[in-house]
Amino acid sequence: MTDEVVLLAAHGARDPGFEGNQEVEHCAARWRERHPETSIQVCWIEHAPVLLDEGLERAVASLGSGLSGGGRVLVLPLILNAGGHVKGDIPQAIAAARARHPEVEFRYGHHLGTSEQLLKALRHRLHTAMAALHMPDPRTTGVVLLARGASDREATGEVAKMAHWLFATTQHALVMPAFTDCCFPRLEQVVQRLDALDCSQLIVLPYYLFTGRLIKRIREQVARLQQQYPTRVIHQADYINDHEQLLDLLDLRLQQCRDGSALLPCDGCSLALAAHHNHHDHHDPHVEPTAPEPILP
Repeated sequence: MTDEVVLLAAHGARDPGFEGNQEVEHCAARWRERHPETSIQVCWIEHAPVLLDEGLERAVASLGSGLSGGGRVLVLPLILNAGGHVKGDIPQAIAAARARHPEVEFRYGHHLGTSEQLLKALRHRLHTAMAALHMPDPRTTGVVLLARGASDREATGEVAKMAHWLFATTQHALVMPAFTDCCFPRLEQVVQRLDALDCSQLIVLPYYLFTGRLIKRIREQVARLQQQYPTRVIHQADYINDHEQLLDLLDLRLQQCRDGSALLPCDGCSLALAAHHNHHDHHDPHVEPTAPEPILP
């Protein structure tokens, strides 16, 4: 038994072989090696055997019933951007768990977000792709930062912000965001623009943590684009996966959750943190904050 459980909440992969979920488990296993004294568990939002409610119940059960203070569960979203899952599904599940277990403290950590660690991971994947092309001139090599997409403006704005960071910290003259779902521009549109701007090479850089149905779709799209643009070199880079920089970012998010320095808005007030003690009402956890204007490269 322990007095603290860290619960990683991942999205979940719909691919038939559940390869994405297996990659999440592998990433969690690598992260556990950094924290051998910490109980780290995994659950998913969808498309997996252990979903949020069950994951929270398992975490509480691991705390044991003999602890005087009930212990605490630290929920860390293993999710890139703050869309509906981060702002809605996870806090709703935590609120329900708080109601079921008022003796346990639940803290909701910050999502991964636009961070220096993820920038370094993406730059490493980009450099590896450039090396596979025998290091062409970055000034004539366009980059498409391809993310899943969301109806939430803040989430898509974070993708545009990361594209700008890549542009600002590399020698690539053109770095453009694109999306595979929910919003625009799509991959085909951005490739058409980069072709019109005379890019000799194009690198599709997936802004994804793990594999899944959409990663496999991207491979098919890139293969089709290679046929449509025979005079251009179009290369797909690898997604982030269990990059060391991702593990470093999880270290940071864990520390921030423990010391309360970077909780999400729904858990950011003292009343929410003390809900298992005083049961006071606090601000609505599902009110979307004002989204910043997207930053374009």
